[in-house]
Amino acid sequence: MGEHTLTEIPQTMRAAVLTPDRKIHVEERAVPQPASDEVLIAVAAVGVCGSDVHYYREGHIGPYVVSAPLILGHEVAGTIVAVGNDVSPARVGQRVSVEPQHPCRLCDQCKAGRYNLCPQMTFYATPPIDGAFCGYVTIQDDFAHSVPESLTDEATALLEPLSVAVTACRKAQITRASRVLISGAGPIGLLIVQTARAYGATEIVVSDLVQERRENALRLGATRAVDPVAEDIVDEGPRFDAYIDASGAPRAVQAGIKCVRGAGTVVLVGMGADSFELPVSTILFRELTLTGVFRYTDTWPAAIALASSGAVDLDALVTGHYDLATVEEALQADTQPDSLKSIVYPTR
Repeated sequence: MGEHTLTEIPQTMRAAVLTPDRKIHVEERAVPQPASDEVLIAVAAVGVCGSDVHYYREGHIGPYVVSAPLILGHEVAGTIVAVGNDVSPARVGQRVSVEPQHPCRLCDQCKAGRYNLCPQMTFYATPPIDGAFCGYVTIQDDFAHSVPESLTDEATALLEPLSVAVTACRKAQITRASRVLISGAGPIGLLIVQTARAYGATEIVVSDLVQERRENALRLGATRAVDPVAEDIVDEGPRFDAYIDASGAPRAVQAGIKCVRGAGTVVLVGMGADSFELPVSTILFRELTLTGVFRYTDTWPAAIALASSGAVDLDALVTGHYDLATVEEALQADTQPDSLKSIVYPTR
């Protein structure tokens, strides 16, 4: 560890650990040591993501299997308390949001600026890499993004999911006067709503089965919220410039594609079924661009600007507060219709 530290750092820390039998245990772990190009961060707040819930309930996401004890959590806010030998000691004491990934920086994807697609990527809380439901984490210096004091710890943690929304809106080419249809009004869907509004979209229609979530969408900037059971928006014709799916529901995707005008864009964000049928003739005849979102690249500056300016209200998404002893409750909170984002505070 570098010689520059904020306070005396303990040898061990408490961590909430998911075991292969899908149980959560709080145990003592060694405090990680920062490499020469890394910083050590005292964790203040961690958002609960749908991927954390999926690992907890299913034990795997695609090829990533919880086969050994794993610390979950990758939406991280904290304070730099120590730095590696190659990092400026001026960073000690800075409040930061963690970009929770470690690309190789050498492969073709990294050199092309698509480091999110790095084949050698390691990512917080993706087996076998531990996450942040613990007291301290390390990350490479440039992936610890300084934040203004105006941002709360909760908002700082939620810059990570906001980065997903920024990526989705960039890929959807949302700009002034855009008309966008969004399926799913969970946390990511609501962040996409706010980001699309900030990017100038004038019509933002959200489709969700749950009334409370539709109400949240309207409160946070949607111009209209649709119950897909009561209304078939396909009947209104292909009038949207972009469709963004944040639900992962096959029927929602199939319907959403049909709502996009010629040369429009379809962006898939939600994780649902591994495969399902798509309206290929619609995609062909309208020359639609169909793409996916896998994490993010170079989004933190934009996310920080959106949150600190007030264009996106991250604190409005927080509906639950938990400590390490109640992480299991945090992972189950999404079963409540009024639940959006749960925050874990590892040192409380």
